[in-house]
Amino acid sequence: MHFDNRIKLYVALSASFVACLLLGDTLGGKLLEFRYFETSFVLSVGMIPFPVTFLITDLLNEFYGKKAARFVTWVGFAIALFTIAMFTVAVALPWAPFATAPSWDGTNPAAYSNVFGGSRRILVASLFAYVIGQLLDITVFNYLKRRTQNRHLWLRATGSTVVSQLLDTIVVQFLAWSGILPLPKILSLLFTSYALKLLIAIGLTPLVYLGHSLFESWLHLQPVRLDDEGHTVRGTFSTNDGNPTS
Repeated sequence: MHFDNRIKLYVALSASFVACLLLGDTLGGKLLEFRYFETSFVLSVGMIPFPVTFLITDLLNEFYGKKAARFVTWVGFAIALFTIAMFTVAVALPWAPFATAPSWDGTNPAAYSNVFGGSRRILVASLFAYVIGQLLDITVFNYLKRRTQNRHLWLRATGSTVVSQLLDTIVVQFLAWSGILPLPKILSLLFTSYALKLLIAIGLTPLVYLGHSLFESWLHLQPVRLDDEGHTVRGTFSTNDGNPTS
């Protein structure tokens, strides 16, 4: 099998997507709080790596099309399920007796279970929100791309995130924190997370253009073009020698 630039980039983007997804979920149990005048805002640390998935999804959509982007979405879903299973097994396995002694300086069972057990709940909540948000993002991105006749990259990159992440944020915050945090804190977390996602989506738009330019100029890749009915136009992919292929 010949690994041309298009395949190499797809593998790299897919791996980065899954890594950011899992990091966002496993780190999300830590909450930050900051105040602006008299208003308190709560934010999950998972918001640091997670927005990178917006950028990667847009680039996958742009250069490989919706089917390829959806495939990576389902790969991420499967890996997240595997991670939940591994967390469950790891927490359930018995500890070595010396690791439960008061003199033990390493990680204790209570702390271990609290961290990875809590991450497991966030992972489950994120799974539901993730699938809904990603599939909606891909659909909106391609709809806007078709309606604008493959123009206005900024509009589809930002617009798809604005729509999809509203639903994603609502689902994940209520599933992850209901029964743990009071409703005002959940609403604060929801508002802060979504507002930050919008700011990040706008801030990442130049990086979408940068990636677009680099992939075209350095790797000789061409973005997927859609016809008026939303079908991929043949001949819009190119290989590492710059020659187009279907």
